[in-house]
Amino acid sequence: EVQLVESGGGLVQAGGSLTLSCAASGFTFADYAIGWFRRAPGKERGGVSCISNGDGSTYYADSVKGRFSISSDNAKNTVYLQMNNLKPEDTAVYYCAARIVITGTKPPPLSEYEYGYWGQGTQVTVSS
Repeated sequence: EVQLVESGGGLVQAGGSLTLSCAASGFTFADYAIGWFRRAPGKERGGVSCISNGDGSTYYADSVKGRFSISSDNAKNTVYLQMNNLKPEDTAVYYCAARIVITGTKPPPLSEYEYGYWGQGTQVTVSS
């Protein structure tokens, strides 16, 4: 059974930092990419960042470039999202999701329709 479990959310002041974790099980970790998505109050869910566990390639949404950093520990089947210089507009429920990486294809990296497995989400609240 595929499982993705997020942790690390919480309440932080603007300018602070948080690290989210996504622990994965039930599939061959190196064959997948893990994406982070978020849904802010009253808004649609959108992509934040993703990493391909096989080759380590990463992608970031413009809104988080330079502030967020994604990494993976293949030995622990875990992906991390280091979030620095947090802003109130980063307040959202953060989800991790997994999609299989097919050699020779390049789907949009943060298209949620490409991701077949999702975690339950973790709340991040940034106070001003």
